[in-house]
Amino acid sequence: MLDFFSFQVRPRVLFRAGALAQLGAELERLGARRALIVADRGVADAGLVEQVQANIAGAAGAFYDVPAGGSVAAVAQGTAAAHDADVLVAVGGGSAIDTAKAIRLVLAEGGALRDHHGAPRLSHPLLPLVAIPTTAGSGSEVSAWALIRDDAAREKLSFAHPALAPDLAILDPELLRSLPPQLTAATGMQALAHAIEALAGSDANPISDILALQAIDMISNNLRDATYDGDDMGARGALLIGACIAGMAFSSSGGASLGMVHAAAQAIDGAFGLPHSMLNSVLLPYGMQFNSVAVPNRFARIARYMGVNSGGRPEEDVIADGIDAVRLLAADCGLPSHLRDLGLPEAAIGGLADATLANPVLENNPRALAAEQLADILHAAW
Repeated sequence: MLDFFSFQVRPRVLFRAGALAQLGAELERLGARRALIVADRGVADAGLVEQVQANIAGAAGAFYDVPAGGSVAAVAQGTAAAHDADVLVAVGGGSAIDTAKAIRLVLAEGGALRDHHGAPRLSHPLLPLVAIPTTAGSGSEVSAWALIRDDAAREKLSFAHPALAPDLAILDPELLRSLPPQLTAATGMQALAHAIEALAGSDANPISDILALQAIDMISNNLRDATYDGDDMGARGALLIGACIAGMAFSSSGGASLGMVHAAAQAIDGAFGLPHSMLNSVLLPYGMQFNSVAVPNRFARIARYMGVNSGGRPEEDVIADGIDAVRLLAADCGLPSHLRDLGLPEAAIGGLADATLANPVLENNPRALAAEQLADILHAAW
């Protein structure tokens, strides 16, 4: 029986095909008159920044030099660009939305971004932030969490505070229509990892459980169709909602209730700049295998929501089939299955242990993890 849990979801969520048309009215509701759009070059090249600008009354500035994974330098540049803005509109995947969160943090508190690493203490109000995801993966549009790459230090900086969560998330599946199949698949698997680690973690609670299970169901049943038919707005919409719900599940306590899969992915991404979503996809089955012995009943539930028949079967067989279902989903969507496929040198594995074990999200992992065990898992995944 639970003695205590904390649950918090801040953003208002607006979903429908064509929801972008509501942006102007929503900015007016926030009392905003000078918007800065934060995006990446790919989103700008796809014409999505222009679409957003067309739905904002009056002029709107744009900063679209956000690299994959974000960067400390981009946050500094975006902060300078936002000096006279009274609202930020983040358009893109997790990198753009996390960068906008970091920009508003530095605008409010001053100093350098690294000064606020961890759980920042906020003494000033933050600019309003509207998040418009163009991938179904990070859940950053509803989370209180931001990750920014520090290229000089070769690490990912993390920031967690309830106030970092956007004020509004606009979910418009039309904006995902042109998302390439591999990126659709990889970000969808990242969202699935969010849901699974939220459900299995020690910080889980009855509300986050319901959210995580719903996300697992929606993602696993729609990822294939969304990957292979970008015009399937039903699958795109369900995947977008599933990723958003997964973001609520792992961020419900105000931080990031994740585990070893994300801790290892962040360490590898920080050191080598490899795609965070694909790292999560590759590592997820291995993390599930390791953690399933600690909370087998939860992994049996995951298997059932992945479509595994559990009737009258031993729990360990149901769990094994659930892990295989995750592997099959990634393979069916054309994703790599090993870390070497992403370019990670095997010789680097030993050096990744310290960065992984220092990650605070491991506090939520349901099973203690030693450096030797982590190395064995990464070698198996390599």
